[in-house]
Amino acid sequence: MSTIFKKIIDGDIPADKVYETDNILAFRDINPQAPVHILIIPKKEIDRISNASNSDTPILGEMMEAARRVAVSEGIADSGYRLVMNCGENGGQEVEHMHLHLLGGRKLDWPPG
Repeated sequence: MSTIFKKIIDGDIPADKVYETDNILAFRDINPQAPVHILIIPKKEIDRISNASNSDTPILGEMMEAARRVAVSEGIADSGYRLVMNCGENGGQEVEHMHLHLLGGRKLDWPPG
């Protein structure tokens, strides 16, 4: 099943890319929930974090490193930001391709609304 994220990876759908490696792609969310809202995805098709395997551990680490680098490049590393990964329908996951939300640029409340 081809998701919207796979189509972005393949270049079939444009995205405002902010960071890319051989394994990871980060781009601006089209419906931002904060002044900075970046989605960080593996290029490998992993539907959700609960289905990642031990062999995917390096990709998960690279996603976190991408988040750190993007936070620096977006100027929010010092003021703070939030990382969110939803898993499954009840967890709020809307696209069945594992992804990490990086949100910042304003004070974020907890719990979220």
